[in-house]
Amino acid sequence: MTNTGSDTIEVLDRRMLRILPDGEPTACVLEKLCTGAIWGEGPVWMPELGAIVWSDIPNNRMLRWSAQQGMSVFRAPSNFTNGNYRDAQGRLVSCSHGGRCIERTEADGTVTVLVERYQGKRLNSPNDLVVKSDGTIWFTDPPYGILSNHEGYQAPSELGDNYVFRFDPASATLDIVSALLEEPNGLAFSPDESLLYVADTSAALRSDGGGNHHIMVFDVVAGRTLGNPRLFAEVNPGLADGFRLDAHGCIYTSSADSIQVYHPDGTLLGKIHVPEKIANCTFGGPLRDELYIAASTSLYRIRLNTSGLQTT
Repeated sequence: MTNTGSDTIEVLDRRMLRILPDGEPTACVLEKLCTGAIWGEGPVWMPELGAIVWSDIPNNRMLRWSAQQGMSVFRAPSNFTNGNYRDAQGRLVSCSHGGRCIERTEADGTVTVLVERYQGKRLNSPNDLVVKSDGTIWFTDPPYGILSNHEGYQAPSELGDNYVFRFDPASATLDIVSALLEEPNGLAFSPDESLLYVADTSAALRSDGGGNHHIMVFDVVAGRTLGNPRLFAEVNPGLADGFRLDAHGCIYTSSADSIQVYHPDGTLLGKIHVPEKIANCTFGGPLRDELYIAASTSLYRIRLNTSGLQTT
């Protein structure tokens, strides 16, 4: 299935045209690459495989798609992994709902648990993560994986709150960098790493549509903690479950009906409409100009006139 032109692109600000091939909505093609997941999350581009790897959380597996081989199972069981990223050495770093930890896939395929406790107490269920250029891992820890057995294992929270953490693999130190957000979720650094954007998605557990639909932005202070929190955007319909940035600092975030594209000044530039509820996205392809979208049951792709921020 493909959608083209006006079926896909909604332009709300002319600056949106800069990220479209030939500056034209009609040049954009949204491709449905594969389907069969229950709730796809945490896509990451693996250049050495020429493939996207992502999590199918309720099915307790990780999936893989490449142009040569189509969709296949990357790992099963996966211990209910959610968000994925790569470190500077190209190793896959993942949030494990089932293990309530951050884990790393080594070059030989073995999986190493990097951190699972804060001051002796088990983490809730790490949700999404990013790796900073200094090697530190910043991640969110809401309760979604311990609320039921659907995306993890039901259990009480030992921490009693939901934090944004910074983990330093070199020193094995884990620090809270923010306790402000009710349910921190997706996160990403600005191109110069002076800012950290973090979603607060407490609305995910509310049937009345209330709660937070926020992307907050923080100053990164001395490369180690966060300060000066303020609202960057309020995403509707749906939530900023996960998002990524391009090299110019524009934010591409999930919502209920589209990838919403925000300028760094907070302006909603436009929408890339997708026919399923979206969880997350990432840039990939040889030129990093392909936006891969994990949307409920399916994986989609659209080529843009920009490149993703992550280079490892």
